[in-house]
Amino acid sequence: MKSILDKIQEELRRREEVREEVQKDTRRATRLSKQAILFTHQKRFEDAKKLLSEAGGLFAKLREVSKDYPDLYHSGLVSAAFEEYCEAHTLLVLIEEDRFISPEELDVPVVSCALALGDVIGELRRRALDSLRKGNVETAEKCLETMDHIYSELTAMDDAYLLIHGLRRKCDVARHVIETTRGDVTIEIRRSSLERSIQKLEKTIGKKRKVGKTSP
Repeated sequence: MKSILDKIQEELRRREEVREEVQKDTRRATRLSKQAILFTHQKRFEDAKKLLSEAGGLFAKLREVSKDYPDLYHSGLVSAAFEEYCEAHTLLVLIEEDRFISPEELDVPVVSCALALGDVIGELRRRALDSLRKGNVETAEKCLETMDHIYSELTAMDDAYLLIHGLRRKCDVARHVIETTRGDVTIEIRRSSLERSIQKLEKTIGKKRKVGKTSP
């Protein structure tokens, strides 16, 4: 019996070592993905791609681990890292290529991809606000349109919408984010319109004054 217990103890020790390695790799992959999101907002697309490539290498390593320890691969920490990775990739491809990236392209679980889309809505709000500050209303409107599209498609997934744990909560938050953004964009559109009207009026008044001065 002692030899059996020794083997069990050795296996548990090995499992603990693997678990610690998985935690370290997933935390790093999450940090890389978060940094990639920041670079994407800064339009440093090549830098973002390099970080995501490194994160992808860490996930490839995790897939090898899953062959012997599948439960570690499907732990909450790994799932959260996948979500961050999907979110970063989705945002990057949306901005740079104006399309959505699929789970097959990323080689990630479909659930992680669906959950990540809910978080992308928040990042699009950030992009919309940055655009408004720069006076680029058109980009802000495009962001709002994409946010609406993502929300509509996620909530239309019937059973999947209810079966994917956490998706409904993300969509509830997203709905509030979208409506707040809609208000911000609407206010800026009205402000810009009013500003243009005032400028047009000032030009008209200026022309009339010049005509009045030149009249006999």
